[in-house]
Amino acid sequence: MVDVPQLVAQAREGRPRAVARLISLVEGASPQLREVMAALAPLAGGAYVVGLTGSPGVGKSTSTSALVTAYRRAGKRVGVLAVDPSSPFSGGALLGDRVRMSDHASDPGVYIRSMATRGHLGGLAWAAPQAIRVLDAAGCDVILVETVGVGQSEVEIASQADTSVVLLAPGMGDGIQAAKAGILEIGDVYVVNKADRDGADATARELNHMLGLGEARGPGDWRPPIVKTVAARGEGMDEVVEALEKHRAWMEEHGVLTERRARRAAGEVETIAVTRLRERIGDLHGDRRLGALAERIVAGELDPYTAADELVAGLTES
Repeated sequence: MVDVPQLVAQAREGRPRAVARLISLVEGASPQLREVMAALAPLAGGAYVVGLTGSPGVGKSTSTSALVTAYRRAGKRVGVLAVDPSSPFSGGALLGDRVRMSDHASDPGVYIRSMATRGHLGGLAWAAPQAIRVLDAAGCDVILVETVGVGQSEVEIASQADTSVVLLAPGMGDGIQAAKAGILEIGDVYVVNKADRDGADATARELNHMLGLGEARGPGDWRPPIVKTVAARGEGMDEVVEALEKHRAWMEEHGVLTERRARRAAGEVETIAVTRLRERIGDLHGDRRLGALAERIVAGELDPYTAADELVAGLTES
């Protein structure tokens, strides 16, 4: 058994091994996870969570690394949660992001963690919300969450971040990606990376046009800016940080930040509750109650919806 209070205290001191151990407890769905979350609850809430997403190959890891550099220059402690595709053999993360961010490996003000999706759709790992809370409680000022390469439906980062950054690049079919409703709806800041390539200006213009067509914003509403960068050389990253800080200030002024965080917490509670119900229903396989309901459905005495209602009622009573 782990000494959770001691581990949390060490994480608050910035000890990377303690932070790693806490996140491992989260990923492994440890029996002590409830104790860990209870200990972290009063300590979290101060970090600014920035999500980075975009199609494969647009330079998400390079942009994340450049953002870490920019925030470290400003004296911020930075946590990075890099969600990698799962290995089809081990089920673990492929760790490509850790390789690209090796420049920050020796910096005590930066903590980088790769997490495997383990088959979870949406561009994030299922344990990401709790891992974000660990980094928050550990004293990170900014948490950068880099998702796997996303398409139209894999936009879960919008529900987990305070600010969502969508990256695009010229010459990679991103004009088509930009036209997809899901990508247009989640971005708070848009970044056209690899802006030294031909077509960068055209990509920015097309994106601006698509945002204009899709927006239904009133006076005072946030209009996502478009920033051009060359992340491999660090160019344009100060402008990205400036755009992020402007969005944060706008959210605080209009009460949007608190609203987003409350919605995030509600979604987390719902996920935990649904998971617990699913586990309890899974325990019913072979149970007499489930078998009896199935027999009544086959006999035409009961429809599946009514049977499900009876099953749920039985679960809540037991």
